[in-house]
Amino acid sequence: MAYIAGVTTADFLSGFVHWFADTWGSVDMPVIGKNFLRPFREHHIDPTSITRHDFVETNGDNLCLTIPLSVFLTAKLLTQENQFSDGGFQVYFLLVLTIFVAFTNQIHKWSHTYFGLPAWVRFLQDAHLILPRQHHRIHHVSPHETYYCITAGWLNWPLEKIGFWKVLEGCISSVFGCVPRNDDFKWIKAQY
Repeated sequence: MAYIAGVTTADFLSGFVHWFADTWGSVDMPVIGKNFLRPFREHHIDPTSITRHDFVETNGDNLCLTIPLSVFLTAKLLTQENQFSDGGFQVYFLLVLTIFVAFTNQIHKWSHTYFGLPAWVRFLQDAHLILPRQHHRIHHVSPHETYYCITAGWLNWPLEKIGFWKVLEGCISSVFGCVPRNDDFKWIKAQY
């Protein structure tokens, strides 16, 4: 149960970050524009560019984000006498969540890799334990407004079915007056 909860939470978090970076702000914004938003927007123009990134470029940011929690959880698991005591679920949930957050970008990269994937990765994709290639293609149909979850993709269909991202966009627009994907046309035009 902790495994399913951890993967599902990682899937949602990947979707939220992906949705946010695809939907709000401009690549011209100081600091986050160039360093955070631009890679997401460029990925829509050249989806296979991620396959040309090395391990550190692909996974470095997420790995750095999860290192402190990974160290803490590993120490907790190694020193815990009864691993299924009252805190067992929480520890295993956080461990699975941390592992899947750490490797979300690698999983995303594999969803764009069509040749040379190890058999075990293809098995995990085919079993829908990680994001399948065919499933992620849905997001890459312009205007890129759907199927944001890139860890396992488990939440994409239910979130779309209830209109989660559109409702969230509507709430943010009504409160802050922001327009979703306001710079998409300018960004795409600048690329050509």
